[in-house]
Formats: sequence, structure tokens, C-alpha cells
Amino acid sequence: MQPQGAGDITFDFTDRTVVVFGGTSGINYGIAEAFGRCGARVVVASRRQPNVDGCARTARGQGVTSVGFAADVRDSAAVNAVFDEVAEQWGAIDVTGIGRGRQLPRRRQSVVGQGFQTVVDIDLFGTFHCCGRVSRIWHGGASVINISAPQASVPMRYQVHVGAAKAGVDQLTRILALEWAAHGIRVNAISPGPIEGTDGLVRLSPDGDPGGATAVEARPARRLGTKGRRRPAGDVPRLVAASYISGAVILVTAAAPSIRQAAIEEAGRAMSGRSAR
Repeated sequence: MQPQGAGDITFDFTDRTVVVFGGTSGINYGIAEAFGRCGARVVVASRRQPNVDGCARTARGQGVTSVGFAADVRDSAAVNAVFDEVAEQWGAIDVTGIGRGRQLPRRRQSVVGQGFQTVVDIDLFGTFHCCGRVSRIWHGGASVINISAPQASVPMRYQVHVGAAKAGVDQLTRILALEWAAHGIRVNAISPGPIEGTDGLVRLSPDGDPGGATAVEARPARRLGTKGRRRPAGDVPRLVAASYISGAVILVTAAAPSIRQAAIEEAGRAMSGRSAR
């Protein structure tokens, strides 16, 4: 069901530059695609060169000026190189979306140090590395968008790694918003609930329900969030465009806190059943 009033993003982003880390799939690609439809030059960055090449090629086929860079967000030098190359080619960067994440939804990975460190390195340190270059090459009016998760504030079974990493992302967002406000740089985080067509929805849904029907039933709006890979623009990309918000961690979910808590508990139970096998 299409949500009421869900038109495409209508602002003009012509001749402005958007960089999206983790931009080859899911929510992040939806953000990149939505800005591209508004005229932005779009840069997608992820670990695998074939993936970024494919996404950039698809975007160019839709008339979007786009390039792709291979960079692991755990490598600050690689991240800096992307920003430097983009700044040299196109000048000031207007928006950076940072959404690289890692799910290890198995019981042992909740307590084994290596699995915990992997997720924290990608989600938290990766976000920090991407933000670290911003204040040196950006201009007033620029925007940083970090992707968080409900597990940052609502405990969920076997998600201690994600919860810890995303809680760090939330606080990093708030502090950098304070530090960079005087420079006109906004920093926000988006905490999406169940979004259709994403790996997270598949992994956190009960077996036999990859489409998220259980999550739909748990939500008063009776629909999943949309990532914007097709028209109308998704719920997450529309929020990214907000211009008078900074230091906020914004939930993108059509549910009250009590319902959100129940849905996360249900996802934890589903994961528990998988972990036992």
C-alpha cells in the first residue's frame, strides 16, 4: 500500500555532490538513487569494486552523473582518499550518507570477541572514519547522515554487537552536531525500523517470512518502510532531505515505542530459534 502523500523528493540538487558509503545496496542505495533523481552528482563507495562499478553504471544509465570507489570504511586512509578524489574532481561535498553495517545474527557471535570487534569496527569506527574528513573539506550548509538502528536503544537478543556499535553511532552523531554547528554542518542519524527489500528485514524476520509479513502485522500503519529504490521516493530518503534538523537520532518507523519494543522482542525470538539449530 502506498502511504498517503508519498510523492517523490521534489527539491533541486543540480550541481551538488552526494557521497554515500555502503551505497551499493539497501537503504543506502535508495538514498543515493533518490538524490540522483534530483540532479545530484552521486558517489557510491563500498568494499568491492565490481559492486560500486555496477551501481555507478546503473545510475549513469538513468542520466545521473555517478562514480564508484572501492573503500573499506575500517581503513581511514582509504576513506580519506575517496573524499579527496571527489573534492578534487567536483569541489565541495554537500551530503554524505554513512550506512555501512554488519549483521552476525548467531548466538555465539553475540559473545565472541572477534565477531563483536568486527561489527564495532565497521559500524562505529567506520562511521567515525567517514566523519573524520568532513570538517576539512566541507562547506557551510553541508549535511552528514549516519544510519543507526533501533537496537541502539532497545535491547534485542543476540544483537549485543549491533546495539553497542549503533549506540556509539548515536552519541557520535550528537557530539559532532554540537562541534560542527558553528561551521554550518548538520549531523543527524536515522534509525530505520523494518524496511522492505533489505537484508536486515530478511535476517531479523522469522523463518519462512523473508518479506516481513510479521513486521507488517505488528505495525498500526500495516506497511513496511520504503528505501526509495523505486518511485515514490522512500521514507528514509525523504527524511535525509530535511534542512533544519541537527543532532537528532530520528526513528523511521510507523509504530509507537511499546509496539517497537514488542516487534524487536519478536525478532529476537526468531533469531533465538535460528541460533539453536
